[in-house]
Amino acid sequence: MHEELRIVTQGQGLHEITREVQGVVQRASHEQGLCTVFVRHTSCSLTIQENADPSARRDLEAWLNRLVPENDPLYTHTAEGPDDMPSHIKAILTQASLSIPIIDRRLALGTWQGIYLWEHRRRTHERRVVVHIVD
Repeated sequence: MHEELRIVTQGQGLHEITREVQGVVQRASHEQGLCTVFVRHTSCSLTIQENADPSARRDLEAWLNRLVPENDPLYTHTAEGPDDMPSHIKAILTQASLSIPIIDRRLALGTWQGIYLWEHRRRTHERRVVVHIVD
């Protein structure tokens, strides 16, 4: 079973999608199995991260922006703006897919874990995320 989620991002940052993914798990009605979450884009990514203290997300975003700055003179892929090539680099440093066990019809996430779509572009985007569930 699978569903495609459409997630609208409001620019760079970690956007929590745990509730949306859990909704797909609930509709699938599998007591146990594996949930794969896959983003169908090359300028954003997925991660599991702390969902309690927003300062952790802000620190991660600041760290990645410092690691992969805009306007590096070595970039040649610049037609879509100064955030385009850095967004591709950030996407390869993170993940395009996640695998999460399902136990008792729930994602087996830890107490402080949430699923995030990490938008690396500055503009608003509609992102497509595939959620696939198997027994």
